[in-house]
Amino acid sequence: MKHCIRNPIIHGFNPDPSIVRAGDDYYIANSTFEWFPGVPIHHSRDLVNWKLIGHALTRQSQLDLRGIVDSAGVWAPSMSYADGQFWLIYTNLFNTGMGRPFKDIGIYLTTATDINGPWSEPVGLNAIGFDPSLFHDDDGRKWLANIEWDYRKGRHRFAGIVIQEYDPKQRKLVGPMTKILEKPNILCEGPNLYKHDGWYYLMMAEGGTGWTHSISMARSRNILGPYELDPQPVVLTARDDISLPLQKAGHGELVQTQSGEWYLAHLASRPLITGAGLNQNSPDKSSIAALHAGHRCMLGRETCLQKVEWRDGWLRLATGGTKPQTEVPAPADLPPHPWPALPERDDFDAAKLEVNWSSLRVPVDESWLSLTARPGWLRLRGRESQHSLHNQSLVARRLQHFSVTIETRLEFAPEHFTQSAGLICYYDTRTHFYLRVSRHEVQGKILGIVLTDDGVYDELMDSQVVINDWKQIYLRAQIDREKLQFSASPDGRAWQAVGPVLDASKLSDDYGTGLHFTGALVGLCCQDLKDHAVWGDFDYFEYRPRAA
Repeated sequence: MKHCIRNPIIHGFNPDPSIVRAGDDYYIANSTFEWFPGVPIHHSRDLVNWKLIGHALTRQSQLDLRGIVDSAGVWAPSMSYADGQFWLIYTNLFNTGMGRPFKDIGIYLTTATDINGPWSEPVGLNAIGFDPSLFHDDDGRKWLANIEWDYRKGRHRFAGIVIQEYDPKQRKLVGPMTKILEKPNILCEGPNLYKHDGWYYLMMAEGGTGWTHSISMARSRNILGPYELDPQPVVLTARDDISLPLQKAGHGELVQTQSGEWYLAHLASRPLITGAGLNQNSPDKSSIAALHAGHRCMLGRETCLQKVEWRDGWLRLATGGTKPQTEVPAPADLPPHPWPALPERDDFDAAKLEVNWSSLRVPVDESWLSLTARPGWLRLRGRESQHSLHNQSLVARRLQHFSVTIETRLEFAPEHFTQSAGLICYYDTRTHFYLRVSRHEVQGKILGIVLTDDGVYDELMDSQVVINDWKQIYLRAQIDREKLQFSASPDGRAWQAVGPVLDASKLSDDYGTGLHFTGALVGLCCQDLKDHAVWGDFDYFEYRPRAA
């Protein structure tokens, strides 16, 4: 295809896409979980080229993530455009409910007349379940849809899809809450309502956001139901073909172009190893998880687009079938609109952090991160450990390529073993790899690797290097698919490997105990468990993709 959409359109940890068109502009919002700021927004003019332009939730008054567990926080935001403004519905999960019967949830609404903000202070809606969306009917009424979570003994947790009217003048939900669809014993979530040719269509994500993920549909002549199920069980899925390069396809939203074409934004993941070599007729095919053992998706859940059509009253992939495609025809009427390539190096010369940086659970402020204390450097004041759920001094960007070199220069003068700074490859508090400078009572300044592997902390003692005579410290991480090699240099020219080759594929949803929903990030951090006073200075940060 000469002019086509190549999936994924947004690489790396960018799941649960919500897509909207406002005039000639297209925007996608994604989940951010425990990372701040919340809800990144990408912009496109042609559905092919996308640029990160900012975030919707930039203030702690909009999003309080302090103390939330890994993979909680912002789940599945839904953005819409109506009445001359943008509407964003989002969830803040205070705990994920994993291992517990309850999910403590807040559902909020924020609006903006400009996509770049400012976004309003949030309006609290309900707490009945996650994955909310707002539907603007053609009669002017607005309806909130989300799942109902049932914590009672013997009940299926996914208790159905409910809707309730929202009154924008009163800024609250009004009238009764109505259950419009329930699929017994099926993980049915991500509801979105659309109206087409006199029908109300309900789009849903099914099967959980893993290897059995899918998108299904139902329809009704009345918004309150009853809804009939699509005779084709799924619109999109990869669960029946483990050889596909795009797996876990599901959780989507629709957008219509200026000329009337339809596209489906959805999430998908790319495993390091496809299942092409596996026996499709294996007797244990029923165990999807077993078939995918070791086939980790270290770039997380990414955003993709499929062209869709309405056929005989139902939504179908334009290519036929139900499988996600890596190349999709671009809209014929939209000329190419590429964006300038992002620079590989951030010299920290700007007055504020570039848009692709994120922090953990708390917003960046001068009390712990400064770009002005030493112009041209990023200064991090050490705070809590890399296991903390509250106040970490850590900033990172998404891992978006299978092969990449990450590099920085650090100046740091630790006085105690509780003080560290360096380069981190991070999934969450339970799984990460950290090349850090610290201090030993006898040896002095040391460089080495500490890591946490599914909750188990470790120090690779054989990796430690005494660096008392190093006036400056260059740190590097080279990722080649599942292989991670740290190295260091005193001058940025002569590099020496630090520690063994590590398994980078552990930085994925598919590794470790419990359920995980975020993605791999790489970045900089500083800890001071003694008095929160020491700081580390970083001269630059390079992210250089390489051919896989």
